[in-house]
Amino acid sequence: MSERVAVRKTYKLFIGGKFPRSESGRSYLVQSSNVSLASRKDARDAVVAARAAVKGWAGATAYNRGQILYRAAEMLEGRREQFVALGVPGDEVDAAVDRWVWYAGWADKLSQVYGGANPVAGPYFNLSAPEPTGVVAVVAPERPALLGLVSVIAPAIVTGNTVVVAASPTEPLAAVTLAEVLATSDLPGGVVNILTGRITETAPTLAAHMDVNAIDLTGVTDADLAADLEVKAAENLKRVLRPAPADHDWSADPGVTRMTTLLETKTVWHPKGV
Repeated sequence: MSERVAVRKTYKLFIGGKFPRSESGRSYLVQSSNVSLASRKDARDAVVAARAAVKGWAGATAYNRGQILYRAAEMLEGRREQFVALGVPGDEVDAAVDRWVWYAGWADKLSQVYGGANPVAGPYFNLSAPEPTGVVAVVAPERPALLGLVSVIAPAIVTGNTVVVAASPTEPLAAVTLAEVLATSDLPGGVVNILTGRITETAPTLAAHMDVNAIDLTGVTDADLAADLEVKAAENLKRVLRPAPADHDWSADPGVTRMTTLLETKTVWHPKGV
């Protein structure tokens, strides 16, 4: 009998909770694997999926969102060796697990820390509460491929936003494998959508898309591209989180800026009565 030939995996996109190939049929060879090369149409499809998921995800209880992020940490922990086999250092996988847990803990605390009752002159209650911005486009850092990716996805979704992520073009396997983790973590389809391929092809489409509410340019290393994306984002007044410095330490305490930047504050007045 002839020796069995192993099935060679093709790494696909993650859109709407499914794993489609690029609508263009394109792929590229990277990290010794075939990886889907996302098109502008794929980026638009991902935005549609993210928008469809906003109502259910933003309407979920903060406690439930925290549970799901914690479940992602559990699933990632269980697949640690798979990520190591893909070339992700074990310490980085552990840090990514811890990062999911850290953000999960913030889910039901943000509204208490960043909302509250405001003092006003008159017989009124004046209450401010943080709410999600909506659909967030994210350019993930090129390295570290896993920890950097988790560090930009988790703060966006823990606050009730949905995301479309342009993953590292040179180390995309960690991103697609993370998508497999999320697909088994009770995360509703469309909350996280991951595109692989050229940042220069997908990011301008996301920046200009009128149904995207914010854009995180963390992983953009080209100053001219970053400036162009900001100009495109201004068309519908998107919130913009600017690129991270080249020496950014992804293992450091992440702080709360990534969460609060992607929140809107809703203020309500209500009469106290006499």
